[in-house]
Amino acid sequence: MSKICAITGKGPMVGNNVSHAKNRTKRRFLPNLRTVRVTLEDGTTRKIRVAASTLRTMRKQSRS
Repeated sequence: MSKICAITGKGPMVGNNVSHAKNRTKRRFLPNLRTVRVTLEDGTTRKIRVAASTLRTMRKQSRS
């Protein structure tokens, strides 16, 4: 299963692990994905994988 947010398209980023001796090895920063049930326009429910930061933004927008 791909590690991509269904709404924003956020995916893994690449960077370096840096030790105290400044040795660098490659690492991946994965998005914090959550499985959420969403009700579509036609009334059906579907599970999608959404980043936690996206959920937070959606909740902020629904309040105002």
